[in-house]
Amino acid sequence: MPMNQHAKKRFGQNFLRDRAVIARIIDTVDPRPGQHLLEIGPGRAAITRELLTRAGALDAIELDRDLLPELRRQCEPLGAFRLFNADALTFDYRTPREDERKLRIVGNLPYNISTPLLFHLLEFRDFIEDMHFMLQREVVQRMAATPGSKRWGRLSVMLQTDLRIAPLFDIPARAFQPAPKVESSFVRLTPRAAPAAPIPDRARFDQLVAQAFRHKRKTLLNNLKGLLDAERIRAAGIDPSIRAEQIDIAGFARLAAMEPLEPRSIGGNA
Repeated sequence: MPMNQHAKKRFGQNFLRDRAVIARIIDTVDPRPGQHLLEIGPGRAAITRELLTRAGALDAIELDRDLLPELRRQCEPLGAFRLFNADALTFDYRTPREDERKLRIVGNLPYNISTPLLFHLLEFRDFIEDMHFMLQREVVQRMAATPGSKRWGRLSVMLQTDLRIAPLFDIPARAFQPAPKVESSFVRLTPRAAPAAPIPDRARFDQLVAQAFRHKRKTLLNNLKGLLDAERIRAAGIDPSIRAEQIDIAGFARLAAMEPLEPRSIGGNA
């Protein structure tokens, strides 16, 4: 397979080609022998070769079967290279682990699946040391947003609850082939040792945060109908008339800890 294969739109492929950007990424990640590195979407191996040369071993996940033969040809001579032909959105990230080492994940993530992929990776945070990703700059800005800002939303809350978000540097569209229509950023995600606030019931917390941001222009009380009433919201120390974007993670944790409303009874005899 020639390395000038056209990028496939259905896979959201934008291949990184700028050597200076690649070098900066590798220096930032600082891969070392003995670490368990995993790359999502190696593509044409621009980053893969450098990671493998520095660390001596690398696992990679690639969905596009047409890329696999050339990836193996280029990378297998450079070190211990394992290639998984799989969908990163459904991959079990415990699969590559053969010892207690945590994963260091690197990737140029397809922008059309970046948000669901980040949520999927959260499920495996206990097995991950850190993650370094190229993402759409606007997505990174939302990930790293602060309470009270317009960008603070469900993505910010859900990721920052379990991860420390560190935007590192921007990457121009011309660094990719084909050039995307948006600017990109390189970001580091580091799992927290414990959530940013105590959360006894994670499923309820997730549900409440999702519902609180369902309609961003509506008040918290309107968005949380069926989950909490004004009395319970006030008991959590929060004004029911404000919007979700004004509430920090600790506030959402307090709301999730409140006694839920009793389901409305349905007419008829029991």
